[in-house]
Order: sequence, then C-alpha cells, then structure tokens
Amino acid sequence: MTAAPVVTEAARTVPAARTRRRVVERSKRRSNLLTVIVWVTIVYFLTPLVWLAISTTKENGDLFSTFGLWFGNSFQFFANVGSLFTFQGGVFWQWMLNTVIYAVISAVGAAATATATGYALAKYRFRGSTAVFSVILGSIMVPLTALALPTYLLFAAANLTDTMWAIILPSLVSPFGVYLMRVYAADSVDDSILEAARIDGAGEFRILTTIGVRLMAPGIVTVVLFQLVATWNNYFLPLIMLNSPSLFPVTVGLAQWQATASAGGGAQVLFSTVLTGSFVSILPLIVAFLFLQRYWQSGLATGGVKG
Repeated sequence: MTAAPVVTEAARTVPAARTRRRVVERSKRRSNLLTVIVWVTIVYFLTPLVWLAISTTKENGDLFSTFGLWFGNSFQFFANVGSLFTFQGGVFWQWMLNTVIYAVISAVGAAATATATGYALAKYRFRGSTAVFSVILGSIMVPLTALALPTYLLFAAANLTDTMWAIILPSLVSPFGVYLMRVYAADSVDDSILEAARIDGAGEFRILTTIGVRLMAPGIVTVVLFQLVATWNNYFLPLIMLNSPSLFPVTVGLAQWQATASAGGGAQVLFSTVLTGSFVSILPLIVAFLFLQRYWQSGLATGGVKG
C-alpha cells in the first residue's frame, strides 16, 4: 500500500491566506469606489451653497462679469447685508420673523399631532385603523399643488386668507410624520411597558406623555426637523394665501424682489440684495441641522430596530 500524502499545517494555511487577501483587495476596491461616489455627491450638493456664499460678497456688476465660484473685484458682503436689512424700511426683518413663527409653530404642532396619531395607530387596535392608516399613507403620494385650490377655497370660505392661520393650519398636518411616528412607535415602545403602567393605575394620556414621548423622542425630533425645513422653504402656499407684504415669509418676499430686479431698469441692483437675503435665510436652517443632527441620526437609525 502506498502511504497517504501528509498535508502540513503550512500547506493548509496558504490557500486560506490567498483567499483573505483577495477578499481584502475586493473590499478596498469597493471602499475606494464608495469614497469617490461620496465625494462627488458632496461636491454636487455643496457647489450651489458655495456659489451663493461667494455671490454675497460681490456687487451687482461683478455677478455678471466674474467667475461664479470665485470672488469679484471688491468685497461687498457687509455692504450687501446693510442694504438687505435697510431696503424698503427693513421689511426683511419682518419676513424673517414671519418665517420663524410659521416654521416653529407648524413644526411643533405637526410633531405633536403626528406623535399622538402614530402612537394611537401603532398601540391601539380599533375598527378601521388599517383603513385610516392606508388613507394617511396614500395622502403622502398626493402632490401639494393638487391640494392648493381646494385649500384656498376652504380658507376663503372661512375668511382666513391673508392671515397667519392660512399658513399655520395646513402645516400642522404631516402625513409623512404620522407614518414615521407610527413605524417608530411600533418598534420603540414595548407593549409590556404599557401594560405595566396600566397595572400601576396610569391613564392612557399619562402613559403617552410620560412614557411614550420619552421613548419616541428621537422620532419626534426627526418630524420637527422635517416639518421645520418644509415650512421654512414653503413658497407656493404663502403665495396663494397672502396678499399683505407684512405677512410674507422670506421665500415670497425675496421672490418679489427678484421679480422686480428681473423687470429691468434701476431695480437690477436688487440681484445682490436678493442673493444676500437667500444666504442669510438659510443660516437658521443650517444651525437647526447642526443642533438636531444627533437626534435626527439616532431617530432614523433606531426607528426600524426592535427594542
């Protein structure tokens, strides 16, 4: 009989080492590709912001005669800011205040209604709950422009047009926020905790405010952030609802200045003012993102994970 070949430990480890090297090389190639994609995406999204920031430092003539992504012949940022806050009696201050009022009230109100509705749909079983959730889910797919005319007619019949309520009341409803909170409540609020609270004699409203809200806090902050941005950037609804310039948000006000500048004549000097106003108007959103970023990230990360 011939003896079986003896396979040493070193001979067995060679193929395994080669396999590991190939896996590591493939992982590095994927990592490099993903890094390139991420940087391209970052450049794509940041280029308009960089252009806007640079444009605020230029005078009106340099906006059309110099390269967009580089500075002009003179640094006019402070002059443009001064013109922004003094033009037409400083109406930009009023527009910013209106925008803050609309956005904050709408964000907090929408988060409250979405939290209560999402919690109820997730934790209570009642007849028609599935149908209600299906209707809410379907309403997310309806474009806001399709609801513009019915909303205007409804508020006109109630004599609420050209008031702050015409902007705040529609913004208190967030179908996407309800969907998000329903999913988040189903995964983050354990039924055993609710049963223990009921055994201890706690009422349903107290359970929601003392237990549910705390467990759903990251999701609530996420809805606040989404609705804050949506209301802050809202243009079409204020355009059709408001007539008084003193009630305009910054989006509609700057659009009117832009229309005046585009009409020609001496009003063309407004281009630099409009661009400066656009830059100033996004600074509060940047601050809000930076402040709420950790809650936003944790809300998206933990919303789909069972506790």
